[in-house]
Amino acid sequence: MAAKLIKGTEISKQIREEIAKEIEELKQKHGVTPGLATILLGEDPGSKVYVGQKEKACNKLGIYSERTDLPADTSEDDLLELVKKLNDNPKIHGILVQLPLPKHIDAERVIYAIDPDKDVDCFNPVNVGKLMLGTGRFLPCTPHGIMELLRRSDITTEGKHVVVVGRSNIVGKPIANMMMQRPSGGNATVTLCHTGTKDLAAFTKMADILIVAVGHPKTITADMVKEGVVVIDVGVNRIGKTPEGKAILAGDVDFDAVQEKAAAITPVPGGVGPMTITMLMRNTVEAAKASI
Repeated sequence: MAAKLIKGTEISKQIREEIAKEIEELKQKHGVTPGLATILLGEDPGSKVYVGQKEKACNKLGIYSERTDLPADTSEDDLLELVKKLNDNPKIHGILVQLPLPKHIDAERVIYAIDPDKDVDCFNPVNVGKLMLGTGRFLPCTPHGIMELLRRSDITTEGKHVVVVGRSNIVGKPIANMMMQRPSGGNATVTLCHTGTKDLAAFTKMADILIVAVGHPKTITADMVKEGVVVIDVGVNRIGKTPEGKAILAGDVDFDAVQEKAAAITPVPGGVGPMTITMLMRNTVEAAKASI
């Protein structure tokens, strides 16, 4: 029997409705409009689309949006000066510098320069440290979205064996940490696999919940999972184009085959993807609340 689809598009819509109510309450009771500043360097098509989606989400929800597009040859000092101005701007509660940055700019230095209280991506080491301790105000957007997908789909993580494939700082490491935290929504036993893991299938077959974020299409095949597994596929890979020129997308999991064994699975597109920007909006609202 085919798996239940965990539909991020629908769950994201529910959360955005909740966020919109919180924003209206902030405006009415406290006269505060959450503000998000985005900075984009260069003309990378994917980055431009992503920043545009964030701007659109802000406008729809009633979040003040301030976007700065800079040429790719902008100096690191000029970028840091802009970040400093946004740190000092009371209208801005969240700052997002779109990655990747041009090679002549030290991305780590820029991320460190963002005020931790405005670091709505949760990349600053102060917030990463708080995440490790389970005391952070913000959670990284994609991992937070994964947690919400599971929670709102009534999928219990407590006591389950969660296997994470991929160790990026954006998804793999933080979701592994969040899943092992004691509070509700985690409390799982976690195995983290990566390119150095020998016999990957031996680990993925043990997973009650399998989270895959490797950036390579159809890495996980049906023979690598057990019956009844819950699969969260973070990957979005362009594998071709339709005759009309539209991109054909595939996840990191062989969806058609794996869904026949899984109890629940996220589709690509329409699974984890819609949740990332929604949780960015959530973090911006939380930052605005903290500023009162």
